[in-house]
Amino acid sequence: MIDAVDNQRRVWASWAGRYGLDAAEVYRVALRTRPIETFAKVAPDQDPRECLAALHELEDEDVRCGVYGAFDGASQLLGALPSGAWALVTSNYEHRVRGRFARTGLPVPRVIVDAAAVEEGKPSPVPYLLAAEQLGVRPEDCLVIEDAPSGVEAGLRAGMTVWGVNTAAAVAGVHRHFTSLREAVPGILAFAGLEGSAAVR
Repeated sequence: MIDAVDNQRRVWASWAGRYGLDAAEVYRVALRTRPIETFAKVAPDQDPRECLAALHELEDEDVRCGVYGAFDGASQLLGALPSGAWALVTSNYEHRVRGRFARTGLPVPRVIVDAAAVEEGKPSPVPYLLAAEQLGVRPEDCLVIEDAPSGVEAGLRAGMTVWGVNTAAAVAGVHRHFTSLREAVPGILAFAGLEGSAAVR
């Protein structure tokens, strides 16, 4: 819902610089795993607690000072969805999600599944399954909106319908593809309006 790609790239580049690591390789791994798993792969000789503390420092500073913008269509979509009808599934942490949403004026859902809520991150289905459980719906009645291969895989493994947005080409496995979030909004709202269904992102 929020365009934070450039922010995350800068944060990970700064973090990689502290440890003398290749920023591009670190970011490639970070896109697919939670931070703790990223540290284990790119800096196995470092104390993961220190790595996480350094990353938290950089990310918190970015939340305070970075420039953020909502994707086109996000305000329209979230303004039409009741807070209990959708969940946010993220590899980040809830306080940062709330900070970024506050910066963009987007509403926050009742259910947020963050990195601290699960032991396995995307592409594991666990985060999406937990979101469905907390929403009180069956996985097969959920719609996942994703733009990353690991998230798409997680949603598919959870047995959910997965639509890809904000990518020029469709991510492998998605049931439908939209080049922008705005293009997908009518379909998402129609799906979420079905009895017993919900949208998770």
